Amino acid sequence: MERLGAGIERELARSGSPEAVPLARITAAWPSSVGPAIARHAWPLRLARDGTLHVATASATWANELTLLADDVLTRLREAVGDDAPAKLRCAAGPIPEPPPAPGEPPPGPLDVPADVASTASSVASAIDDPELRALVARAARASLGRRASDRHF
Repeated sequence: MERLGAGIERELARSGSPEAVPLARITAAWPSSVGPAIARHAWPLRLARDGTLHVATASATWANELTLLADDVLTRLREAVGDDAPAKLRCAAGPIPEPPPAPGEPPPGPLDVPADVASTASSVASAIDDPELRALVARAARASLGRRASDRHF
């Protein structure tokens, strides 16, 4: 029996996305390769055909810092992913995912928002007569307004 991963890799390569599998390996190895501080402020976005790994950073300062550390980062990625390692890094400020919670801290709920945001969301949905639809709209508004108030955009 063939493993599912091999079939997925074959289909991605056949459909014109040969960079998808190496990028997935790089992304999986990223936090342990660069350390928690960098992983909170920088994240791999895409792998170009020439082997350049494009990395989004929380700010231009982080992009500059990571550019200065590029040789060390590339060495650690080569150790972690072997042949799938990128040839070079290109860093720019851009959207990065929400960092994981600190050890021992419970993960935030998907709709944990400040009370004023929750109140605004409930107010927006209050004109809807159907209770199920009203609850869904209020939940969507909380998520949207909460995301807008966040400094993360991913």
